[in-house]
Amino acid sequence: MLSESTVVPTVLDQLKALSHEIRFELVRYLAGGERCVCDLEALLILPQSKVSYHLAILRDAELVSSEQRGKNTYYALRQDQLFGLGGALLNDIFVQSSSLTHQDKSIC
Repeated sequence: MLSESTVVPTVLDQLKALSHEIRFELVRYLAGGERCVCDLEALLILPQSKVSYHLAILRDAELVSSEQRGKNTYYALRQDQLFGLGGALLNDIFVQSSSLTHQDKSIC
């Protein structure tokens, strides 16, 4: 059960999270398996603060999960969310709309 303070990210939230170049690269690296932040820093050649910032956005969008192990944090893709994103996007785009075959106030 979700509490009232829990906000479920929308399809648009998830697409926005993926639309940044660094976050897209993070997702691509995580597609190969779970990684520690220090590994991602080295792969992206970016400081820990910048990598952590972008990982937090992906985590808030529920596209990655994190687990603290000792002093290190490990991140993994939430494949269920990524696989579901395509279908959810299509559902949002193709919402039940009125027929376009006849409109009384059509311009054409």
